[in-house]
Amino acid sequence: MGSQSDYHVMQECEKILKILKVKYEVLIVSAHRTPKRMFEFAETAEKNGFAVIVAGAGGAAHLPGMVASLTTLPVLGVPIESKKLKGLDSLLSMVQMPKAVPIGCLAIDGSFNAGLLAASIIGNIDLKVKSNLEKWRRTQTQSIKKKPK
Repeated sequence: MGSQSDYHVMQECEKILKILKVKYEVLIVSAHRTPKRMFEFAETAEKNGFAVIVAGAGGAAHLPGMVASLTTLPVLGVPIESKKLKGLDSLLSMVQMPKAVPIGCLAIDGSFNAGLLAASIIGNIDLKVKSNLEKWRRTQTQSIKKKPK
């Protein structure tokens, strides 16, 4: 995430990754305030065992795109709601990435779904994660009643 203030949104991603038993790290990496940290993280992420990167950012929301420009790993962007523009600035920054530097962009404050999507991607190479995700989805389906009470 770009700053500590983003954690209240990004902890929803952390929540589902824990449930699905996906290994993860939570880091504050700002494209603007810690560019050297961002470069080092992005350039070594694959070597360090990452398969997907979920990057939450608000405002100008450069983090996902900058990270994507430095790695070939899938990068999922989570636009964080801002006070002035309600996250629309972050969303547009992410979905308007230039040709040849794609990111996957989730809904504003959509970190839970970002975690699910990351698990789905990882499940292609990790059968335990895939099994955990399939079980979680079955549980979700079974939790929906046929009739209201």
